Amino acid sequence: MVAVFQNPITAADIKGKTRDLGLDLAGIADAALLNQFPPDPDDPRRPADISDYDADRVIVIGKRLNMGATRLTRWDERHKYYNDELTLTVLEEAALELVLWLEDQGYPALMVPPTHTDPWAYQGDPKAHLHTILSLPHAAVEAGLGTLGLNQQLLTPEFGPRVVLGAVLTSAPVEPDRKLETALCKGPECGRCLQSCPGDVIRHWDRDWVACDRYKSPHGFAALTEHVEKIIDEPDNEKKKAMLRSEDQFYIWQSILRGSGVVTGCRRCQDVCPVGEDYDALNNALDDIAEANTEKTARLADYIKAENAGNFPDAYRQASRWIGKPDDKSETKP
Repeated sequence: MVAVFQNPITAADIKGKTRDLGLDLAGIADAALLNQFPPDPDDPRRPADISDYDADRVIVIGKRLNMGATRLTRWDERHKYYNDELTLTVLEEAALELVLWLEDQGYPALMVPPTHTDPWAYQGDPKAHLHTILSLPHAAVEAGLGTLGLNQQLLTPEFGPRVVLGAVLTSAPVEPDRKLETALCKGPECGRCLQSCPGDVIRHWDRDWVACDRYKSPHGFAALTEHVEKIIDEPDNEKKKAMLRSEDQFYIWQSILRGSGVVTGCRRCQDVCPVGEDYDALNNALDDIAEANTEKTARLADYIKAENAGNFPDAYRQASRWIGKPDDKSETKP
């Protein structure tokens, strides 16, 4: 854009606008750092891969998840899915308003929705995990909003992991934020995320993303294709009709209609995390973890023993930039 058409703008102006739009968190990352330090160098998904012109800054925005839904302790509670989907809708509408406001100031901008994946990455396997086009948790860390936890989700000082994230790319010449250096997560010494996971997908500073997808998107594309294949393969026409009228079909139809159960789903690990100023208002409903068992407890004990001996997994080393430095660990440097 020609400078004569641009109004002076600051980081404070942008953050003030996000507050006016009803958002709870906002930070600004230097896209050069995200380009230099992608979370997966083999699949970098950088701001520079999205735009050649309007991606010098990544404005990461967050909307908190409501407490009433968080206090519903069943992972597959559909009312929870709907609450979260509506929160996502509010976030995306605010992101669009922020883009339009930036463009009114003379700075073209782009939304990066939290559910946007690269369709060219799809290789015909509905069960394969597809990364988002930009890793918003990593961008949020670079924007100073928090640090990554044991399961590689974002933790924030205000709301722990109980936030929905979005981003806006822009070349507005504003001062970026600095990332937090001290880890918010207590790792396996806490381990509540691992204990609570209904699919037992959380590993040592990592996650089985393919297995997790079936919980965080329980009525998503994989479930849809499996259901349709079962109907096609069923030789009995009456049973085919019954499957078309089944509860599974009804849930899939509802999920296509609103996205609940597709773009939203299980978030037990977010619910039970004790990080965040909001947790004191939640914990009387979340202290007990029904999914905990002796095998999970023993695994956490093994992780603690390994870390006390200075043995951290490769996943920790690869993500240490975004996890931060614990106060009480003698980590072995890569």
